[in-house]
Amino acid sequence: MFIRMRLFKCLFSITLISFISNNYQIIAVHGTVQQNENKPHIIFILADDLGFDDVSFRGSGEFLTPNIDALAYHGKILDRLYAPAICTPSRAALLTGRYPIHTGTQHFVISNEEPWGLPTNLTILPEIFQKAGYSTNLVGKWHLGFAKRELTPTFRGFDHHYGYWGDFIDYYQRRSKMPTPHFAMGYDFYRDMELECVDRGTYVTDLFTREAERIILANNNTQPLLLIMSHLAVHTGNDEEPLQAPVDEIEKFQYIKDPNRRIYAAMVSRLDWSVGRVVRTLEKVNMLENSIIIFQSDNGGPSIGLFANSASNWPFRGQKKTPWEGGVRVAGAIWSPLIRGRGTLFPSTMYIGDWLPTLAAAANIPLDTSTLRLDGIDLWSTLGGDDSFNQSAQIKVEREIVHTIDAVWHVAALQQGDWKYVNGTVAAGQFDNVLTYRELSDTDPRNLDYYAAIENSTASQVLRKYDQTQLQRELVNQLRHDATVRCGGGVQHSCNALLEECMYNVAVDPCERNNLAASSEYNDILVRMRKRVQQRRRTAWSISNRSGRLEFSPSHHRCTWTNFLEDAPSEEALDCGLYGAPCETEV
Repeated sequence: MFIRMRLFKCLFSITLISFISNNYQIIAVHGTVQQNENKPHIIFILADDLGFDDVSFRGSGEFLTPNIDALAYHGKILDRLYAPAICTPSRAALLTGRYPIHTGTQHFVISNEEPWGLPTNLTILPEIFQKAGYSTNLVGKWHLGFAKRELTPTFRGFDHHYGYWGDFIDYYQRRSKMPTPHFAMGYDFYRDMELECVDRGTYVTDLFTREAERIILANNNTQPLLLIMSHLAVHTGNDEEPLQAPVDEIEKFQYIKDPNRRIYAAMVSRLDWSVGRVVRTLEKVNMLENSIIIFQSDNGGPSIGLFANSASNWPFRGQKKTPWEGGVRVAGAIWSPLIRGRGTLFPSTMYIGDWLPTLAAAANIPLDTSTLRLDGIDLWSTLGGDDSFNQSAQIKVEREIVHTIDAVWHVAALQQGDWKYVNGTVAAGQFDNVLTYRELSDTDPRNLDYYAAIENSTASQVLRKYDQTQLQRELVNQLRHDATVRCGGGVQHSCNALLEECMYNVAVDPCERNNLAASSEYNDILVRMRKRVQQRRRTAWSISNRSGRLEFSPSHHRCTWTNFLEDAPSEEALDCGLYGAPCETEV
């Protein structure tokens, strides 16, 4: 049973935020923070390149994710959760609460050899929580710059970092080679600022899980905990072996015919196992009764092309990097005994940049919005985090999202409420269609009794202790049905974003089949959104992307991805080979 604790209340306020044009308004409920006297522990689990349809609570039965699903069913499914379509912009938005156009990260990722990072004059989420008394911890991927020490996690508000600084690594050897000519393979794994060479050869998802467990056990409910688990899974590794998973995990999915998809399923399965382990460890030290757990992907999955991992974003068009729903709409869920109305779909449009103000409200941390200049909005009240929440009359928050404004690739995508505008696309449109389909003949045997698989998961066994009513089969089936996206019928009017403007009502047309920009009936909306893009474009920062140089290569830095702008390069390039030099004694 949920353990009641003393609660306090702040004054209730409602903030009305108006768009610049046509009196378009967002209503966001702010300020009423009902929480425990102790600040809640926050555990944010971020998957990398996970496809929208690759969590089974969205309806797919190809392979199951019972722990992630249990988190969603015992908590809330974030039905319309959005993020930038690629790694660095997405992580920048999470930590700053700003759109990438307001951090200079809007164009592309930080490749390991590039000498730039998230601007250090921006105050970011871990710094805010650290100042408020939190133990701040990052486990896994950073990908916001490391050319100088000041760009790295422990200089940006994290007390502790265990993982890698760059884009990706091999799942066993923890090395990466950028797809850039003449650059060497480089080792990239750190504990805080020191190279971490122990346990090399252990599957990295397991290492991150073990480290998260260590942090939770060491904390032992003595200090408010911020733990961001930024997984490598399910991003690809190096080109030689992009998809990797333990053999025993792969063997569970022999029924999947596609060998790449089979390994991918195993990678997702190990990620799901990790979620269950973290939930169980939090319970072990009595931290769950005052915790908020969030799970989501950083962007859509890359089905084909560069870094393709065979992810599925069905039934959406597009994938990672694109402005379509397959690139920007992501799977996500939240669980906490502090939120009301659990066991539901959260209907409001959310953006990854909303987490900073939302979690600050949950922790009763005041924010100086005049200096932070947030684009994200506080949704803690709307999620059910205070007395103003009314499950029978949930407010659907209408808000604006700048998905992308990229002056290099000439792409703009903006959403206002249910309306989405797209002008331009990437890669000459080769990723603009539906790229994957459900393979109905490859079905996880556990799907025959899906409810039993969820009920028997580690996460459900733990989380049910906090339910006021038991999670029933009918509710699970209903939530799964409601979370399954259906494209809808009607006449289809396709759109070529390279040649014309595209506009959709994504509430009724989530698969972006029917272009309304060509209809005079919607001309006023089209004009308004076109003007809004122009207004937003004028506020955009210059892009920060900078090209690398050969002296930044690991071959000039002991075969290691290091702070290459501060560490003098060797005159002679080393032959780093497959394993390289820095941890050779551990191989």
